[in-house]
Amino acid sequence: MSDKPTVSVLGTGIMGAAMARNIARAGHSVRAWNRSRAKAEPLAADGVQIADTPAEAVAEADVVVTMLYDGPAALDVMRQAADGLRPGTAWVQSTTAGLDGLGELAAFAAAHDLVLFDAPVLGTRQPAEAGQLLVLAAGPAAHRDTVTPVLDAVGARTVWTGEDAAAGSATRLKLVANSWVLATTNAAGEVLALSQALGVDPQLFFDAIAGGGLDLPYLRLKAGLVLEDRLTPAQFAVDTAVKDARLIVEAGRQHGVRLDVAEASAARLARAAEQGHGDEDMAAAYFASFDEPAT
Repeated sequence: MSDKPTVSVLGTGIMGAAMARNIARAGHSVRAWNRSRAKAEPLAADGVQIADTPAEAVAEADVVVTMLYDGPAALDVMRQAADGLRPGTAWVQSTTAGLDGLGELAAFAAAHDLVLFDAPVLGTRQPAEAGQLLVLAAGPAAHRDTVTPVLDAVGARTVWTGEDAAAGSATRLKLVANSWVLATTNAAGEVLALSQALGVDPQLFFDAIAGGGLDLPYLRLKAGLVLEDRLTPAQFAVDTAVKDARLIVEAGRQHGVRLDVAEASAARLARAAEQGHGDEDMAAAYFASFDEPAT
């Protein structure tokens, strides 16, 4: 194998499309598949070959990257790809699958003699498009040279958390990080909603905390999406955030930890989705503060 592995990307949504594009721009041969082919077609302009089936996409690939909605979706697609997989292929599993989901994916990898890398990413649309994601990875050191060029193409940095992908150390870290991201996002929405209810200009709040320990760039970022009506296109959609929040709550429950804030975050996000904001940025959790549409 050359130092430019052939790569297959399965799933070309917000994150997967950006990853496929950056891997191709780094000089790799890339073949991509998406359940809705129309979402993958624009990648052809960047030299990505569009496959009709998962099995076609993974044929001859040195590295397979999965970036799908959840664990069951990733497992379903890899089962469809099974006929095209070669023993020893490196599988970079970047779907936020949760602990239970990862276990099923690890079992599939073992059954098909794949070298599994648990590699979820931190970041949203903009860092993904810029190739500036933070990659959280676990996998065997002996095979990391195979996937490092791919990880370097999509991320600004890779944090290695262990050698056994099936142990889920990277997924566990992703759940911890996402719990903070979702809590901050929901808090930003509540700050804006309370400001509106009390007749307070939100800018007064931001001026009051400016430069101090309470100031937080991410708070300003998510609040800005609401205040400036920039919730579409989503950086990270409400529907996906609902899924991740539920994975976090379940992980805590399985390990004897009650996560009240995460549970409330999941409920708020689900309510925003029910109000019709599922495809908008997760900052739209703001709307869950109101029984009637916010004005």
